[in-house]
Amino acid sequence: MAGEGSKKPRALVVEDEASIRNGLCDVLVYRGFEVQAVADGASALATLGQRAFDLVLLDVMLPEVDGFSVCTQLRARGDRTPVLMLTAKGSEEDIVRGFDCGADDYVTKPFSVRELAARVQALLRRSGRVPDGIFHAGPFEIDPSRNRARADGVEIELTAREVKILKLLSEDPGRIVSRRTLLREAWDMNNVDNVETRTVDMHIAKLRKKLGARADGLVETVRGGGYRLWTAAR
Repeated sequence: MAGEGSKKPRALVVEDEASIRNGLCDVLVYRGFEVQAVADGASALATLGQRAFDLVLLDVMLPEVDGFSVCTQLRARGDRTPVLMLTAKGSEEDIVRGFDCGADDYVTKPFSVRELAARVQALLRRSGRVPDGIFHAGPFEIDPSRNRARADGVEIELTAREVKILKLLSEDPGRIVSRRTLLREAWDMNNVDNVETRTVDMHIAKLRKKLGARADGLVETVRGGGYRLWTAAR
């Protein structure tokens, strides 16, 4: 398995539109993947024949060899790498055709970062490529079952609440999560209107210190708003 153990999971992005291709690569790199990208179906088949991947993000509308053909040929030669198809077409016919060709899941353009990330994570879990529950926050791989964060071979022990905070922030990088939302979700509080939100600030400060230099700039304070994962942080 390409992403086995402490190695990063490996993804191939197959997309002919440069802006979308670069955006997909940024999302995957941010979430802890090693990423390679190509712009056409023939290059995808050649690349998949040369090295192993944990995931293929495959656009349907490609020059010369389309995504359906790529997936069909991939399965015909016995390659079971999970394939997430990207399509601007939302018709049932195209979705069914994709599954018939051997795709494992699909998303319809335009899609949100949050939806894409959720489908990628679910697909990797179903295929056994990552343990259930593991997610990424910037350079860190977070294992909720062990309350641990890992980066560059170094493990950091977290509290269950710190894991919840990172999970909330990582679900949609760049989205501002208010202090009161954090209190409801990470502290399991129902009535948060009269709770001192300074509690959240203190926990975030401790979390930043615990994660160390690799987390520099990762959790950004938005004045008057709350917190968010800074999408440019690595």
